[in-house]
Amino acid sequence: MKTLALSLALLTAAPAFAGEAITVYRDPSCGCCSAWATYMEKKGFDVTIVNDTNVAARAMAAGVPEPGLSCHHAEVGGYGVHGHIPAEIVDRLLAERPAISGLVLPGMPQNSPGMSPDKVGTLKVYSYAPEGVAVYSNE
Repeated sequence: MKTLALSLALLTAAPAFAGEAITVYRDPSCGCCSAWATYMEKKGFDVTIVNDTNVAARAMAAGVPEPGLSCHHAEVGGYGVHGHIPAEIVDRLLAERPAISGLVLPGMPQNSPGMSPDKVGTLKVYSYAPEGVAVYSNE
């Protein structure tokens, strides 16, 4: 019984980086950006929203490749997080601390957090850095 209780506690535990500050830059007229920010708050992140009518320029200045652009850009733990990236992938980024600029989920996939209540199915998330783009997660 003790093992079952411990397993259940681990399954319901807060994310590894609960309370981590994340700043979300979004167009003030975009509802799905607000939905993603709310999702990240529910996952334990300390979210600050900044209205920005030129998110694309901000993201590209941070190194996001133009084909990867989405509707909002966030900054957390020294990384850029661009698009509707699931919280568990952001947690993984912060735990691993790879030598990259950040993560990008191109477009606005209908099965991603903020577009749907939670991640549904598979999403391909890319890392970006001055050296190029690579698949970071395909889950």
